[in-house]
Amino acid sequence: MAIQQTLSMIKPDAVQRNLIGSIITLVEANHLVVKKMTMTKLSTHDAKEFYIIHKDRDFYSKLIDYMTSGQVVVLLLEGNNAINVYRDLMGSTNPTEAKEGTIRKLYAEDTTRNSVHGSDSPENAIIEIDFFFK
Repeated sequence: MAIQQTLSMIKPDAVQRNLIGSIITLVEANHLVVKKMTMTKLSTHDAKEFYIIHKDRDFYSKLIDYMTSGQVVVLLLEGNNAINVYRDLMGSTNPTEAKEGTIRKLYAEDTTRNSVHGSDSPENAIIEIDFFFK
């Protein structure tokens, strides 16, 4: 297995509910290392740029409103097969379909307020890491 880096974002709902430490504990328990971390509030411009891939989707404006509603914590994670490890740890976008023990099963409120974001490919990991950690 190759050492990879991936981006994790703890979304506004989880930050507002004081779940940062609980989520990072799960990340570290899954052999991922936090290499960089920052807390920020996304501007509408930055949220639209970050989620541009969804601009033609019905949920886009709702997603932008949500992602700009409060602080987010952005993590640069590293580890063996980090992208897939973190995607598995996040769980399904829909928390009712997520596996037991995943972040979304434990903490997500619905498909929008689903507590975390993670890069979905090596290519997107590079783009997303650069977006926050230039």
